[in-house]
Amino acid sequence: MGRWSGKKVAVLCGGRSAEREVSLRTGEACAEALRSRGLDVTLVDAGLDLDVRLRALGAEVAFVALHGRYGEDGCAQGLLESMGVPYTGSGVLSSAMAMDKVVSKLVFRGAGLALAGYRVFPASRAGSIGVADLPSGLPAVVKPACEGSSVGVHVVKEAGELPAALADAARFKGDLIVEEYLRGQEVNVAVLDGVALGTVEMVPSREFYDYVAKYTPGSTTYHVPARLPPEGTARVSRDAETAFRALGCSGAARVDFIVAEGGIPYILEVNTLPGMTGTSLVPKIAAGKGIPFPELCERILDGASLKG
Repeated sequence: MGRWSGKKVAVLCGGRSAEREVSLRTGEACAEALRSRGLDVTLVDAGLDLDVRLRALGAEVAFVALHGRYGEDGCAQGLLESMGVPYTGSGVLSSAMAMDKVVSKLVFRGAGLALAGYRVFPASRAGSIGVADLPSGLPAVVKPACEGSSVGVHVVKEAGELPAALADAARFKGDLIVEEYLRGQEVNVAVLDGVALGTVEMVPSREFYDYVAKYTPGSTTYHVPARLPPEGTARVSRDAETAFRALGCSGAARVDFIVAEGGIPYILEVNTLPGMTGTSLVPKIAAGKGIPFPELCERILDGASLKG
C-alpha cells in the first residue's frame, strides 16, 4: 500500500499559464493512473480560488501536475506550504530558480556544468537587437527566460528572421535569452529523488524539439535509452544529478541537454514538473526501466512533503 492510501489526493492541473492545455492532459493522465492504484483522487483546475477548493475538498496531499507560470515557478508551492498541504515536486525556491533560465544558468555555471554561449537582454530591447549583439552570430536560439514547453522559442538562421523571433519571445514574462545554436543530440535525463533514472534521445522531424514536436504524436522519433556510449551516458547522468542538487530539487525532474561533438553535454534547463502525457519523456524513460506509468505516478506521490 502506498503512503497516501486512504487519504484525499488532489491532482492540480490546468492553471493560468501558456502551458494550460498540456497541464490539463498531464493532470488527467496522472489522476487516472493514481485511481488505478486505488487512491482517492480529485482533479482540481488550479484557478484563483485554488485555496478555497482545496479546503472544501479536504485535500490531504497535492500531486502537482501544473506547468509554467503560477504552477511550476514556486507560486503554487508557496500556497501549499502556507496551507500545510504536502505536495509533490520541488519547493518554492528550487521551483522559482529552475523556471527562471537566467538564474538557473548562473547556478549551473557555479556547479561546473557546460553551457552554450548566451546573452541576456531586457524584453524592452527586443526591437533594437541586431546580429552584432548576439553571442555567436547566426544561427542562434531566441527564448523567453521564464516559459517552458518551448513556448516562444525560435531557431534563427537568417538576419531577417531575428526581429519577429525577438518580438514573439518578448510577449512572455522575463528577459530575453539569445543562445549559441549547438548542433548535437537532444538528450533528456529523468531524475527521481536525486538519482538519474535513465535517458531518452529525441530526433524531431522539425528544426528542433519545439512545442509541436513535443505534443504531436508521430512528429518525433524517440530512442530509449539515448544513443550514447557508456561513458557518455554516465557523464550526462552525472551532470543531471549535479544540476538537480545544485537547484535543491525534490521528487521527479527532467534535465535537458544537447550532447555536442566530442560528447560534451551542454545543459539547457531543469524541468521541475515534467510533462506526464502520452508523448512525455519521463514516462518513456520509466517504461524503459520497467516502471509502468501508474507505479511511476504513485512513486512520485509517495515523495510528497512540505519543504519549508
